Amino acid sequence: MVLNEQDYQLIAEIQGGLPLTSHPYAAIGERIGLDEQAVIDRIDTMLTSGVIKRLGIVVRHRELGYTANAMVVWDVPDERLDELGERLGALECITLCYQRPRRLPDWPYNLFCMIHGQERSKVLAYIDRLVESQGLSDIPHKVLFSGRRFKQRGARYQ
Repeated sequence: MVLNEQDYQLIAEIQGGLPLTSHPYAAIGERIGLDEQAVIDRIDTMLTSGVIKRLGIVVRHRELGYTANAMVVWDVPDERLDELGERLGALECITLCYQRPRRLPDWPYNLFCMIHGQERSKVLAYIDRLVESQGLSDIPHKVLFSGRRFKQRGARYQ
């Protein structure tokens, strides 16, 4: 899909959230010169083509009581990275799963998985079960719990 200038304007309008009105797409359309149905159709086209992955909300998990949030980093052998990344990424409890380059010799980890929980002990117990159930006992890993949140929001593009 090739984006035009109006598509970029539309993305800029929706990336910060929809207006809180009874007709948010009409309000957006007024700002960029489209009618309500044209905005809906264009968003649908971008969803179908994959330019937009999904429309959703950004939940501030700490306010919901999810304060035990762990990034589990794994030192996965390169030949197993795709298979383990896809397998772990398919698990419901893992909200982010991605590869990053190692920074040797100090940082050997190349697979990152985020797990949110309400109690640190339960998250650690879950990770122990995950290691056992997924056969990961031979994969070195560390659990990094988040501390203070300085910022949380969805990505915004110019």
